Amino acid sequence: MTEAHRTISSIIHKCEKAREKFSNGTFHHTLLKNRRKEMYMSKALIEEALGIEE
Repeated sequence: MTEAHRTISSIIHKCEKAREKFSNGTFHHTLLKNRRKEMYMSKALIEEALGIEE
């Protein structure tokens, strides 16, 4: 579970960096925005399971 938390955090960071390269409204920008949102939800569920509060 801790490894999954670390991996999800890394993916979120990479999505945020990559999203800066695309114009708002483009397919890639929207895809990365949605992926980032999904990763934040996954991270929250993992943190809940691990008992991590942020």
